[in-house]
Amino acid sequence: MPAYVVVEVSVHDVQTYERYKQLAPPSIALYGGRYLVRGGATEALEGTWQPPRFVLLEFPTVAHARDWWSSPEYAAAKALRHASAHTMMLLMDGLPGEDRHAGVSTGANGASASP
Repeated sequence: MPAYVVVEVSVHDVQTYERYKQLAPPSIALYGGRYLVRGGATEALEGTWQPPRFVLLEFPTVAHARDWWSSPEYAAAKALRHASAHTMMLLMDGLPGEDRHAGVSTGANGASASP
């Protein structure tokens, strides 16, 4: 079952954070992870949530995500992130493959009819 790491980042040292952005991807890939969202524009559809930077990672399992987060390969990057940004990070279970599209219908524009 896939797992997702959801990250809201507020960068206060851009130069150091740029180094983090170079170091993190290889460690993520090593543990089977991939970026689904990495920065980019956000738009609040409800409420007032406006993360300064938003990242969404997908891993094959929760164990892969935990192993990456505590890995020696990610340690140097994590230290740079801690030094350069305030982060809120969640690890969450995804849906099993057969459940990912169950009950989801699309409208005329191809968008999901429900969250």
